[in-house]
Amino acid sequence: MHKINLNAHHPILDIQNHTVFASNGNVVFCHTVELPEVYSLSERDFEKLHGTWFQAFKSLPKGTIIHKQDVYQKLGYTAEQLNKNTFLEKATHDHFKGREYIKHDGYLFFVLPLDKVLNASKYVNPFRKTAKGYHRKLDLQVAEFITAVNDAVSYINNAKHITLHPMEPKEILAHTHEYFNGFNLDFDTDILLKNKHIEIGDHYFDTMAINSELCFGESVQSSTSNSRFTSDDFTFHQGFLDGLGLDLKENHIVNHILYLDDKQKWRKLLDKKIEELSKSSNFGTQNQGDP
Repeated sequence: MHKINLNAHHPILDIQNHTVFASNGNVVFCHTVELPEVYSLSERDFEKLHGTWFQAFKSLPKGTIIHKQDVYQKLGYTAEQLNKNTFLEKATHDHFKGREYIKHDGYLFFVLPLDKVLNASKYVNPFRKTAKGYHRKLDLQVAEFITAVNDAVSYINNAKHITLHPMEPKEILAHTHEYFNGFNLDFDTDILLKNKHIEIGDHYFDTMAINSELCFGESVQSSTSNSRFTSDDFTFHQGFLDGLGLDLKENHIVNHILYLDDKQKWRKLLDKKIEELSKSSNFGTQNQGDP
């Protein structure tokens, strides 16, 4: 069985402020995401939020990978921050101590892949090392990427509802360790690849991928109404995919991954399709556009 020693082949080559230089040649900008309180946004607010994401991301360079990660963990409430001076405070402390709740941590990563190309083996395998000194050849690319990402982050932070905070190096290392350690506490363990699942310490992992818009039905909206709480008088809205985070009461991670490819390529392809359709319009009424 092939094994990888994480200490000997660490996925991080260097960290400068909140910028990670990965061992596989990728450059990653790491942020934590401060989201609005659940059910506090209206349908119009979600539309504005969608517009903010779109405007912030559309100016990022070709080849950028945007990775939004939401980690949900079922933990016991420690109640350490609650006072125990009075009888009522002590009763409140004892009532909530140890009660299970779902802790949510949001992250947003901007990734500049090696040579701006989404090569599966280089992107998926974080332990793959590039030629020594290759990262020095990316100085100009990295400088352009830094400017674009800073502009996008500033735009998001100047809008409403969402705030991005740059991660400290110790936060990045802690999150990396927790992730590869399967979010096990108080001990380090191995990753065991089983036939039907991944076993990491006391935790078992499985994956589900949604890689086609056809999975969402005929239409995709920026928000949906929560059927359990909505009544004739009030409507509670949530994000289109928030049900994966809000309704699943177990440990889980929701990853949203966007790859910004060359929009000019798709525009040329669309123009070619329009030209072909125009040439074939005389062969059938279904090919004719509106007058």
